[in-house]
Amino acid sequence: MKISNVMVSLDLGAAAADRVQLAANIAGRFDARLIGVAARQVPGLIAVSDVREAQHVYEEEDRRANEQLAEAKAVFERGAERGVKTAWRSALTEPTAYLVEQARAADLVVVGRHGPADGDPGLMGVSTGALLMEIGRPVIVAPPGIERLAAKRVVVAWKDTREARRAVQDALPFLSRADAVPVVVVGPGAHREGAEDVAAYLSGHGVSVTTHLLPSPAVSASEEILRFAQREGADLIVMGAYGHTRLREWIFGGATHEILQTMPVCCLMSH
Repeated sequence: MKISNVMVSLDLGAAAADRVQLAANIAGRFDARLIGVAARQVPGLIAVSDVREAQHVYEEEDRRANEQLAEAKAVFERGAERGVKTAWRSALTEPTAYLVEQARAADLVVVGRHGPADGDPGLMGVSTGALLMEIGRPVIVAPPGIERLAAKRVVVAWKDTREARRAVQDALPFLSRADAVPVVVVGPGAHREGAEDVAAYLSGHGVSVTTHLLPSPAVSASEEILRFAQREGADLIVMGAYGHTRLREWIFGGATHEILQTMPVCCLMSH
């Protein structure tokens, strides 16, 4: 599997510049094109006393939205590395739906972690949960402050589900270049056979892989995975995104939700 196009979501949050540099670093490693994407919706219903005032308010909102998209484009252009091919896409529309639509042109999409401690990305921020459920592409969720991804040690959080299988296959470009790939299974239902099968699959692709069974974690599954990744010195976790979406609302299982909120390293997720 080849990564030819890396897409990165832009907003005006504090971590946007770091995210662009991270995505540019990934694009440079795979000699891929870097595509910046941003959207900002102009409010359709405005409570005012007359039509002329409504028009004035709408024009002001439209001007502000276009200025913010231009600012996001400037952040993207400053963060893109020299020598990396780039493209820019933006629109006056709902950000998450627009990114889902534009992802048809991407092999990999990079978005920001938006946990309680990460600040408000504003009107250009995307809903990571809804995005994962709908995008149909592997997504790297990046915490603030990360500008490079060495991916020399990559942890695969294995669970015998279609989501995890998809994530492992989507991550092959990273896994095949890693120095070490520990496959970890967490929980009392951990099965050695499943972990060994996925290890054999990865070995067939030239991946240096080991298996680790943690049948009785002392903490939650997500915390156990994060602790394991820290002990291994990993900077990337690969896992399935478990949940469902209905009417653009999303619900995740506990481990997925906690990792999305608190993970200190990048996480490649597929649904």
